[in-house]
Amino acid sequence: MAKHITNSQRNEIAALKRAGHKQKDIARLLHKDPSAISRELQRNKSDSSRYLARGAKLKTKERRAQANERFKKIEHDAKLRRYVVKKLKKYLSPEQIAGQWNRGHQNQHIGKDTIYKFVYGKRKDLVKYLRCQKGKYRRRYGTRIREKQREELKKRRIDARPEIINLRQRIGDWEGDTVRGSGSSGHIITYVERKSGYLVAGKAEKATAESVNEFTIKEFNKIARRKRLSITYDNGSEFAGYDTIEQKTGMIAYFAFPYHSWERGTNENTNGLLRQFYPKKSRFDGITQEQLDKVVRLINNRPRKRLNYLTPYEVFRKNCVLE
Repeated sequence: MAKHITNSQRNEIAALKRAGHKQKDIARLLHKDPSAISRELQRNKSDSSRYLARGAKLKTKERRAQANERFKKIEHDAKLRRYVVKKLKKYLSPEQIAGQWNRGHQNQHIGKDTIYKFVYGKRKDLVKYLRCQKGKYRRRYGTRIREKQREELKKRRIDARPEIINLRQRIGDWEGDTVRGSGSSGHIITYVERKSGYLVAGKAEKATAESVNEFTIKEFNKIARRKRLSITYDNGSEFAGYDTIEQKTGMIAYFAFPYHSWERGTNENTNGLLRQFYPKKSRFDGITQEQLDKVVRLINNRPRKRLNYLTPYEVFRKNCVLE
């Protein structure tokens, strides 16, 4: 549940108030605590005691601006400003400057972040005195870690797949991967349908989310909707755009657990078949899409023992029934 009231929610609150809804009903509709709605209505009401979305947004913006004044301590205090500039010119770090200042000024605490913001925002001529000069004060590394963790939590893991996918009881459940050529010679994007073993593959210069999305959306929109139901990926960065693929193709994406390649065994085995034609350390820059399509047709028309010697093409395209 989001903690803060957003501007779009302020629009909804104003509309619901006009429609005569009570605070507890508004809280329930917006999935908020009733006390949060009560605070919002009280602190952001107009002079006429009405709640107007535009006015509420302006008041919130003003409060945030006032709160950010704490980052302007140096600009508003000539003594502190002279102290910081003097110490910076002696090549002390912002952390060392803040530490020394705080020892003698218990009631006027300052942090190193405030000094960095002052230097990069108002006194770029002082950047040359900093030990690390990156042109911009960087976010803490932990922030990127938390962002990555949040993205990971959004993914549907393979253990959430319906049992019908695990048992290969229907056509339309796919596994996706990329095969890398030697050096920087390119990649092959591969998709294999789990029940039939039917292969779809395409050339890509780089294995990026953009190239994977472009190929996937183009190819799967050629396939009947009833035969494109789900995809299971590994955790490569090239599949970071899975939410766009879901939206454009209607398929649901699942992800294997990290370093569990056996959870996508169908795709791994089919990539092995592809390696018969393009062995490891092969360069892909001399391969055309037409040549790759020919190889894919050979694989899709090869009888499989597990299909009772039908071919993936026959099971997937001709809907031949396994006996």
